[in-house]
Amino acid sequence: MKKLITLISSLCLAVAVYAGSGKVPDISHADLQAAVAKKAAVILDVNGSDSFAEGRIPGAIDFVANQKKLAALLPKDKSALVVAYCGNEQCTAYQAAASAAVALGYTNVKHYAPGIDGWKKSGAKVEKS
Repeated sequence: MKKLITLISSLCLAVAVYAGSGKVPDISHADLQAAVAKKAAVILDVNGSDSFAEGRIPGAIDFVANQKKLAALLPKDKSALVVAYCGNEQCTAYQAAASAAVALGYTNVKHYAPGIDGWKKSGAKVEKS
């Protein structure tokens, strides 16, 4: 019995460490493009308002400008796809938006690693203000 309790405790600790690390799974370019086309994702751009105005993934929300009212902008369905992105694959700023969504109870949060640079390089459509 002690071994079972130790095993369960270790597993819970590992899950807590992973959940607190700010890491979320990546979403592929193709999957994100499909979600954008179907309007099946909430997309959080963390690049700042100037960058957001210059070009963003269609339908994206300016996380920096809307951080305090994020709960009101996200869908009621906590299993909805939420995708956070920043500038490029070296950027880790997406973690702020991903962590905020997870803290609000969203369970399907992903990261678009190529960021806006990768989106533009792929030739995909960009929205501008």
